[in-house]
Amino acid sequence: MNIAVVGTGYVGLVSGACFAEMGVNVTCVDIDKEKIERLRRGEVPIYEPGLDEIVSRNSREGRLGFATSLQEVIDGVEVVFIAVGTPPDEDGSADLRYVLEVAREFGRSVKRYTLLVTKSTVPVGTSAKVRRAVLDELEARGVAVPFDVASNPEFLKEGAAIKDFMSPDRVVVGVDSEQARKTMSRLYRPFLLNNFRVIFTDIPSAEMIKYAANSMLATRISFMNDIANLCELVGADVNMVRKGIGADSRIGSKFLYPGCGYGGSCFPKDVKALIQTGRRNGYDMRVLQAVEEVNERQKSVVFRKLAGEFGGVENLRGKRVAVWGLAFKPETDDMREAASLVTVAHLLEAGCTVRVFDPVAMAECRRRLADAVEYASDMYDAVLEADALLLLTEWKQFRLPSWGVVTRSMRRPLVIDGRNIYDADDMAAQGIIYHCIGR
Repeated sequence: MNIAVVGTGYVGLVSGACFAEMGVNVTCVDIDKEKIERLRRGEVPIYEPGLDEIVSRNSREGRLGFATSLQEVIDGVEVVFIAVGTPPDEDGSADLRYVLEVAREFGRSVKRYTLLVTKSTVPVGTSAKVRRAVLDELEARGVAVPFDVASNPEFLKEGAAIKDFMSPDRVVVGVDSEQARKTMSRLYRPFLLNNFRVIFTDIPSAEMIKYAANSMLATRISFMNDIANLCELVGADVNMVRKGIGADSRIGSKFLYPGCGYGGSCFPKDVKALIQTGRRNGYDMRVLQAVEEVNERQKSVVFRKLAGEFGGVENLRGKRVAVWGLAFKPETDDMREAASLVTVAHLLEAGCTVRVFDPVAMAECRRRLADAVEYASDMYDAVLEADALLLLTEWKQFRLPSWGVVTRSMRRPLVIDGRNIYDADDMAAQGIIYHCIGR
């Protein structure tokens, strides 16, 4: 089976490479000629564990190719996936300009029945706009080429995207014709052979499932952060609370970990977009508005604890602060909407000298912050002469540091743990002044 995937960002490249791994002939398309040339040379422009190997192997074996125009490849494919970015507009709604431009190019190029599938995260109703854009181009050409539109939202976790694609919890496919259903069934047959669930729905439901899923997970995180903040005020331990409620089979334990807020390319954007979808349809998404508000406030919790330890923000001027972790989560270099950006901004505004370290995201941090912060060569270099250490991303290498080396290097043995990865009793035994979330 031959398919094209338009967009070689995170979703497009991972999806294209993984489809190729399953035996599909894939062409990844992107208008960025430099990116395509890099991919042809075997250079993967994003960090994702295992992706380099899959791209290299499938390119070498001829199942994965790259092009700069959909028009170049459309005659030889049965399915075209739209996997371009949908960045938030100023009001938080999804910007669909790139999605609709792919639809227009599809309409200008298609010559025989082809299925156009939206994999980009798009609000409910987008597929209707995609269909209309294709029809407008066909009418302008004066032709009546048959085509279908479908929705196939992605559920990839950064840092575990390969596993998520190859062994998914479920595959959601929204269709409105039997031919589209049969085509997608053939494409996903390898997954059906392994007993993975392919859930067919109508198109609006498929579009809604993506937003509803991410918004539910974001809601659990913000709920636990609210509970954690209250635990501190009443003397409870949020870890005990988390275990107690997570033992209820109706609730479960996943996404009940408090911290310094969620970030990344999905949760913040999707929550905002669903709020805006509600507004455009005359409905107020009050729960999600609260979720967003709690999360934005939580991104400052580590800084507030630091300021409290020093007796106020005014006393932070001139202090040296070490930061462990910049990416919004481990196993990625993605800093979009990361708590580190908010924390570092507060530190710089307060007059602190900030020295940072992240195993993967240092280049991304340099791109974003340039010379505003100091860049350490490793985790121990970061804490030299530091007045405080802030843990913002729970990378595995941060879990069992040599605390003797750390405390001897610091001016003051103060650690503020934004991800609750350390044991308070153990830290006290090390002579460390320790603060975490919800305890």
